[in-house]
Amino acid sequence: MKKYSFAILSFLLLLSSSTFAQLQIGYVNSDSIIKNLPDAQDAQKRIDAQIQEWKEDIQKMERELDAKKKDFDKRKLVMSDNKKIVIEKEIEKLEADIVKFRDGKFGYKGELYTQQEELMKPIQNKIFTAIEEVAKDEELDFIFDKSGQIMFLFAKEEYDVTDLVMKKLQ
Repeated sequence: MKKYSFAILSFLLLLSSSTFAQLQIGYVNSDSIIKNLPDAQDAQKRIDAQIQEWKEDIQKMERELDAKKKDFDKRKLVMSDNKKIVIEKEIEKLEADIVKFRDGKFGYKGELYTQQEELMKPIQNKIFTAIEEVAKDEELDFIFDKSGQIMFLFAKEEYDVTDLVMKKLQ
């Protein structure tokens, strides 16, 4: 992605001075927009509250596991082999439950990811719509996002050379 952004930016810089002077380019800092947008702040507060709840659940499960392990360590010398096996399996199950819970909440495509997608998607759409409106109002040809990697947020259709590239590749 970086290579393509760099190549496109280089192409723009190589345009003749008369053509380049006619291009209107703007940029935004999407991190700043999201940080200062009340809707995004509300969404982040909801996400943070959910994260805190899940962390508390994990801590409760870990305390239960620790108590079970300590109790087992104290009593294992007087336990029968069958009882030891049963309790060891209970401990293993608790450990597996903690891992499963953590992965289900915080892992790849877990609930946190899903919730962030749900809450942030409408906000991102609102931001992109505003960017397109500003680009049209200000007659800008391109808008870049300066936070993180360089990426296009808006480009006029007349500068799209995708079809030409596809023809060259065929």
